[in-house]
Amino acid sequence: MTKPTNPLFARKPLSMLLEELKGENRLRRVLGPVQLTSLGVGAVIGAGIFVSTGAVARQTAGPALTLSYAVAGLVCVFAALCYAEFASMVPVAGSAYTYAYATLGELLAWIIGWDLILEYAVSSATVADGWSGYFQSVLNVFGWKLPHAIAGPVVNYDPQLGHLVATGSYINLPAVVIVALVTGILVIGIQESASVNTALVGIKVAAVLFVIGVGLFYVNTANWHPFAPFGFTGFQVFGHTLLGQSDAGGKPVGMLAGAALAFFAYIGFDSVSTHSEEARNPQRDVPIGIIVSLVLCTLLYICVVAVLTGMVPFDQLDINAPVADAFRRVGLRWAQFLIALAGIAGITSVLLVTMLSQARILLAIARDGLLPAGFFAAVHDRFRTPWKSTIVTGIFVASLTAFLPISVLLMLVNMGTLFAFVIVCAAVLIMRRTHPEAERPFRVPFVPVLPIVGIGSCLLLMFSLPSENWLRLIVWLAIGLIIYFSYGRKHSKLRKGAET
Repeated sequence: MTKPTNPLFARKPLSMLLEELKGENRLRRVLGPVQLTSLGVGAVIGAGIFVSTGAVARQTAGPALTLSYAVAGLVCVFAALCYAEFASMVPVAGSAYTYAYATLGELLAWIIGWDLILEYAVSSATVADGWSGYFQSVLNVFGWKLPHAIAGPVVNYDPQLGHLVATGSYINLPAVVIVALVTGILVIGIQESASVNTALVGIKVAAVLFVIGVGLFYVNTANWHPFAPFGFTGFQVFGHTLLGQSDAGGKPVGMLAGAALAFFAYIGFDSVSTHSEEARNPQRDVPIGIIVSLVLCTLLYICVVAVLTGMVPFDQLDINAPVADAFRRVGLRWAQFLIALAGIAGITSVLLVTMLSQARILLAIARDGLLPAGFFAAVHDRFRTPWKSTIVTGIFVASLTAFLPISVLLMLVNMGTLFAFVIVCAAVLIMRRTHPEAERPFRVPFVPVLPIVGIGSCLLLMFSLPSENWLRLIVWLAIGLIIYFSYGRKHSKLRKGAET
């Protein structure tokens, strides 16, 4: 290929991506549309229903959280269509990182890849934190309680004070243990992991339908008034509130601010695209998996939140295990136990899928030489999984979830994911201009309108998050740039190929 004028923006040719699919060191193609959809549902339905609903309704949106989930779901639809087009064109591991490499160049691909590490790793830590809460909820049914020193994160966010406070705990031990167990399952193999996930998805979907069907009989419509106690907005620009209210710590509150936080609940549908290389018919099955899982989960979310805020006044919802606690409050303790068990199963499946995706992002980056390929791109001879990347992911996730609270992790992962979605929507526009002849088994309709709306709506939610998350994102990206310029730039396979 011709050496580019600026190697930092060298694009990986689409032909090269497709040629790599013929290599021997590839992942096993074993996933069909049902399994891919199950992986999407497995990643989406979990902590978003069983954990974050309580905190967001209580502190940010009130009963208007139902609209927050609808808005967040609509934003995801725009990004989902863009993901589906790319996944059908380039069915290899890497998700948005690979798409950015083909359209925006190496430097921006590294930035988005580093951002995806933030998305999946911090998302996994958040989910593990929620798993710990539900596990302890089950123990409480039997009158058992873990020692405070090992039962939670070291610090937590107090909305009344507006800052983090010490909890008196030293480590969130249950969260660390579940991360270790999931890491072991993922090392064994994708087929085994997908089978475990499918079983867990069946349990939690049944639980969600149970919550909707039974909880409906205990709804008190008076609990929906006022519907939007914090208003319908909540929009900031670098710490300055332009629309709506803020809490004591200056964080925006309202329906729109709730949508920015509820967005966490949808993180996972994009993970379907990271498994394109393991799909039997990726051009057809991956778009099906992405879109079906997103639409199904959006409908379930809206119904559950409506029932939950109808059963219990929003300002009394439990932050750690809101769904199980809601049934306890209406006297259905037997249901509390069943829902807590289903919550454990549901959150476990989310943790499994997000950690599964994280390892494959590291694999894709290492294949391009931007991370040490001998380690991160190593595929196990027997299991055919990126086992070293999986173990590193497990160690990193366990370290985060051991000490940090859900509130901090939740906002950080939302910022990283929204940024990734902006890049994917922009990449569709670029790819339509640079490779109009490329085969697209699935095409985003109404281009350029839908990708532009997707970019705008993601930016709107990014500015509806607390301003310090911009700083955290910048610091994370700065660390990534140091790694790129000290290692990745020198070892890039694309750069070496251009120089020969």
